[in-house]
Amino acid sequence: MIQIQPTNMTFPLWGLVIFILWTIAIVIALIAVRIRHLSAGGSPKDFGTQNDESLLWRLFRVQSNLIENLPLYLGVLFLLTVRGVSGIAVDSLIVAYIVFRLLHSMIHIAGLNPMFRVLSLGMQLSCLVALIVMAVL
Repeated sequence: MIQIQPTNMTFPLWGLVIFILWTIAIVIALIAVRIRHLSAGGSPKDFGTQNDESLLWRLFRVQSNLIENLPLYLGVLFLLTVRGVSGIAVDSLIVAYIVFRLLHSMIHIAGLNPMFRVLSLGMQLSCLVALIVMAVL
């Protein structure tokens, strides 16, 4: 039988906790908006109708985007953990990644200029690439 030794909470693991809690919060907000939409006489068909003006649609896209990006973060977390890579640079990149991940969601929810989302996404991807390089080299 393989025994797994418990590990202390690290910045990458705390980043995962924040990522998961944020995703849960978005799902709860999406459920609340859906219930409000249905109770006001809206149709379930509206849930799949692309409309950037609709909070319902923007929350749905944020939730989908979080689910799409979680495997990328988990992959980086796995590499860092297995390779035993840590330190101030890793912690700083994790904090930056999570901040830009949350910012990306908030920009989308608020319906702000999509260019801000693209910039935030670029920062997130830069952080992930830098973390992968650190984990591999």
